[in-house]
Amino acid sequence: MINKFIKSSLFLCAVLISSLLSNCTQNKELNEEAYLFTYFTGNKITDEKVHFALSTDGYTFTALNNNSAVLNSKKISKTGGVRDPHILRGENGVFYMALTDMVSSKGWDTNRGLILLKSKDLINWSSSAIHFPARFKNQENLKSVWAPQTIYDKESGKYIIYWSSKYGTKEEVLYYAFVNSDFTDLEGYPTPLFIPKNKAHCIDGDIIIKDDLYYLFYKTSNENGKGIKVATATSLTANKWKEYPNFLQKTDKQVEGSGIFKRNNSTDYILMYDLFQDHGYEFCKSKDLLNFVPTEKKVKLNFSPRHGTILPITGKEYDLLLEKWGMQ
Repeated sequence: MINKFIKSSLFLCAVLISSLLSNCTQNKELNEEAYLFTYFTGNKITDEKVHFALSTDGYTFTALNNNSAVLNSKKISKTGGVRDPHILRGENGVFYMALTDMVSSKGWDTNRGLILLKSKDLINWSSSAIHFPARFKNQENLKSVWAPQTIYDKESGKYIIYWSSKYGTKEEVLYYAFVNSDFTDLEGYPTPLFIPKNKAHCIDGDIIIKDDLYYLFYKTSNENGKGIKVATATSLTANKWKEYPNFLQKTDKQVEGSGIFKRNNSTDYILMYDLFQDHGYEFCKSKDLLNFVPTEKKVKLNFSPRHGTILPITGKEYDLLLEKWGMQ
């Protein structure tokens, strides 16, 4: 009996050591040394498609596939067009993308849904389009479902999709819902995630976690103007956000579509935003996610993106994307 116990214990120890070594190897392999910029290009249906660009320094980006789309909008959407792509690397290593299902030429209050996509390699994607009036009750006054994004909720152990919606004549605010384990459908009912204290419109939310605190970047307005602000919370779903008063953009131009990402091998975070009237992008940086300054280098793009996101990727992922689509 003792020998059996010893053998069993040795076996369990071997399994544990093997698992730890495997995790160490995986973490070592996840050496993020490049960046993937995901974007769309304009307000025509020919522009409302998913595009990719790559960078090795996080400032100079080159379009892939001759700046042509990497996904077929008509196959993955209900409207025929997609906007505002957001990619997240999941806790399990799977990539999750969320898109606005919309053709803007039909009107800014005509989209009623979003698209969920999943991939193991950033190249092959499965997709599900969710039309809110068909999926949920009481959506008669729904006017928009804009800029959906994904984040892992540490409290529930589930992924959350959050987006901005407008109902009737009310202002746009941020809503959320949990996602099923297959990343093909939403669970529960759309619930408010964040409403500014001044009840102003709130769109283009982007959330990042740092030191167990969630930082929500969003576009809003007050008596001093319009722009990007930040709010913080320890829980995504408790609706207890601390709002900070200052606008964060470092420009007098109109901005939207903010995105935040951490630089590889650095303590700096980059806040980027879409200068949508001037067809450009601007970056600023921070270490605390509250105080931002202009970056030493200006972003250089050989394409004109609209609201997108940047994902740090590994050298291997960079090579695979480059091999698949080639640069412009």
